[in-house]
Amino acid sequence: MRILIFSDIHGNLPAFEKMLQTETNIDSYISLGDVVNYGPWSNECVDLLESLEAVRLKGNHEESFINGLYPGKNTLVQSFFDLCYPSFNRQNEIANYIDQYDLGSFRFQHTINETYIFPDSVIETIGNYFIGHSHHQFDRQTSSYHVINVGSVGQNRKDIDIINFGVYDSETGQTILKSVHYKLNFLIDKMKVLNYPAICVDYYLKKLKVQ
Repeated sequence: MRILIFSDIHGNLPAFEKMLQTETNIDSYISLGDVVNYGPWSNECVDLLESLEAVRLKGNHEESFINGLYPGKNTLVQSFFDLCYPSFNRQNEIANYIDQYDLGSFRFQHTINETYIFPDSVIETIGNYFIGHSHHQFDRQTSSYHVINVGSVGQNRKDIDIINFGVYDSETGQTILKSVHYKLNFLIDKMKVLNYPAICVDYYLKKLKVQ
């Protein structure tokens, strides 16, 4: 069975749709969380995910949208939350997302120990995981663990106009990490129409300029 595994869509409907259009030979789906916030289409992304035969895992941004409160101190994230949360009305759907899911030798969850895990992070775990959260794609394996971060669909921290995800074959155990380019213009134009704060729009524009 070929399973499309993805994370951190973050309200970016064009990127979500592009990924689904790219990967058509798929039997099922696993979302590792953070479908909402940042992009202009949190409701629509939840709806599209609901239309799929998918395992839906909860991320920290779902927690914030369920509780109606961003608990951190990051000014940028707070600005995104203040813009995106008032128009969100899919709390019932995301409240049903689960915390973890096991398949074969892997555990699927948003992250491990609520931390950001990057390609060079020290990983203190024993076991095999599929995760997201840090928006960085990597595959690391040692004698005690195998950790695969599928990266971010909607807000790649390294290359903002690249969609990251993975395809896992549950029969062979093989995972292929994939990257797809998409045009960011529609996202940025929509943010401007909706009067996103300048700090939010500039975040995406600056990411484009540094490439």
